[in-house]
Amino acid sequence: MSFAEMPEARGPLLELVLDDRDTSVTRVTAEALLRRQDSAGFAVVASALAAIGPDHHSPSQIDWIHTAVHDVFMVFSRDRDAAVRVCEVLARDPDEQVRRGAEQLIAALAEINPILYPAQDD
Repeated sequence: MSFAEMPEARGPLLELVLDDRDTSVTRVTAEALLRRQDSAGFAVVASALAAIGPDHHSPSQIDWIHTAVHDVFMVFSRDRDAAVRVCEVLARDPDEQVRRGAEQLIAALAEINPILYPAQDD
């Protein structure tokens, strides 16, 4: 998804994450965007989280996005921590939907207890 940072790609990517006909599309797209580990990918996922509501999308969509977050950030604490820092910047984005979704992403990331942490110097 090297084109995710292009403004014209955001709408179609958001539609894929919000695809309520096929939640596997939701999960795979969210995971690919999160694996970029950059603000462009996180902004799309954050927008999707903020857009999901009980009247418009499948309730399981949010679960699949959270599964993608967990799968991407469960191994290395440094990756999870870096994602939190990027999301903290997005939480101040001019777009309200991105801000709300970034707060949700931060909360999801905070629930993850990664497997590997940096070695401690004794």
